[in-house]
Amino acid sequence: MKEVNCRGLACPVPVLKTKEALESIESGEIVVIVDNKASKENVKRFAQKMGCKVRVEERDGEFHIYIVKGKGEVKREGEKSPSEEKTGKEAAVLIASSFVGEDEELGKILIKGFIKTFLNADPMPKRIILINTAVKLACKGADPEILGALKELSEKGVEIICCGTCLDYFKLLDELEVGVASNAYDVVQALVNSDSVIRL
Repeated sequence: MKEVNCRGLACPVPVLKTKEALESIESGEIVVIVDNKASKENVKRFAQKMGCKVRVEERDGEFHIYIVKGKGEVKREGEKSPSEEKTGKEAAVLIASSFVGEDEELGKILIKGFIKTFLNADPMPKRIILINTAVKLACKGADPEILGALKELSEKGVEIICCGTCLDYFKLLDELEVGVASNAYDVVQALVNSDSVIRL
């Protein structure tokens, strides 16, 4: 079994090393070793998206992620099954701040209005990507109306993707209330696989 040592490596390197290891074998099992929760979740989610079977063991503060790749199980990045084929325009919304524009007071009113209005958009965005201080909008202590709107959007099928590095920087990894803590690789893939990107 191939071992991929990702101890001490920052986002998105563990995911990229996992991708490289999976691409190097036709079928079989690899074990990826990481030493933080965010990397564990990122690698696990990536492998599952690729159609692999995943099992995680925690040992002395490290995570051993066992990934089984079987013939015909793993789909290539960006490849869609018939049920996943696009049925319409897919838009991603990129939010990089907890407020919109230059005036913070006004900007906080605007960001709340925009996020709540996405609930009535037709079509709704496929995904909302939160980076930098915008990750605070999805965490405990955020404006209840914004948090409620994000939760409702998530329930309606909108992917809420939060930058894991940003959450870690602000010490909010354990405070995330909605969406997933993601990595740079997943964020880039979400952007390039969207038909359009709206920046707030």
